[in-house]
Amino acid sequence: MMKTDRLLHTDQISCFDEAGNEIVCEDSGQDGFFGFRTRIPRDRFRVINDTVTEDTWTGLSWHRDANIAEFPLSWEEAVQVVKKMNSCQHFGRSDWRLPKREELFTLISHQAINPCLPENHPFENVFDGYYWTQTECARLPNQAWYIHMGGARVYRGMKHGSYMVWPVAGSEIDMGRIEDRFVTHEYLIYDRLIQRTWLDAECFDAGALTWQQALDWIKRINEEKVAGYRDWRLPNIRELESLVDDSAHSPAILTGYPPHRIKEGYWSSTTSLYEPRYAWVLYTKDGAVGVGYKPQKDFYLLAVRCGVKSYFV
Repeated sequence: MMKTDRLLHTDQISCFDEAGNEIVCEDSGQDGFFGFRTRIPRDRFRVINDTVTEDTWTGLSWHRDANIAEFPLSWEEAVQVVKKMNSCQHFGRSDWRLPKREELFTLISHQAINPCLPENHPFENVFDGYYWTQTECARLPNQAWYIHMGGARVYRGMKHGSYMVWPVAGSEIDMGRIEDRFVTHEYLIYDRLIQRTWLDAECFDAGALTWQQALDWIKRINEEKVAGYRDWRLPNIRELESLVDDSAHSPAILTGYPPHRIKEGYWSSTTSLYEPRYAWVLYTKDGAVGVGYKPQKDFYLLAVRCGVKSYFV
């Protein structure tokens, strides 16, 4: 399944400075500033019955009760719970499974916490903690990925740990693998899947930056019209996460993106609503989605823009 454009936008509409104070978004360069941000429509989730809700954006059917197991389980126990649901044809279905990492991530709101789900969602008994995915960590096979439904962190944990189970049904989606996804031309890297153009960091030497410095560098790049454009921006966390290949590690970035140029972590333009002094960061070694303390020079800059030149088509 191709990644639809709406899954590349967050729903963030608030902007914050490095101290965590809310500010006016105008000309901030932050995620909440851009006009193409998505407000989640009320009809995104279609309630099929008292137990199943369909996400019309992905075609996936989620168990309406997000705490069907009632208590945390190990990863293997979670897998067995889903197998039992299928053997019993739970609610008339035999295709229940643990969600893939990228599937559970599609539910995340970046404008809400506890739980970090879109406004007006129909789900019940959502635990503001970690939920298992079926996706194993490529570098550490005794670990699997989970997502924090209180604050939106995507991280890995030991399979013998105890976390929550939220079954999903429907055809698995794969939003990351197409042949020849990246096409390069001079300093431009066009992403054919998500229809974004990335600016090769070889054409500027910013080094490790604070979050505000990264936003300021984008303004400088636009003032200098680097590679002929003035609409570069810091990518939001969904755009950065779309680069992840969860079957790879060191780096966990999709084949085709120049691997020798990948740094260990990149700032997004998206603030963590859980703690606004922090912004979302993509950690490239394993593909974790975590946070960085905005005032520290810990992470690097990628620039992205919408649109494509004819020589990429």
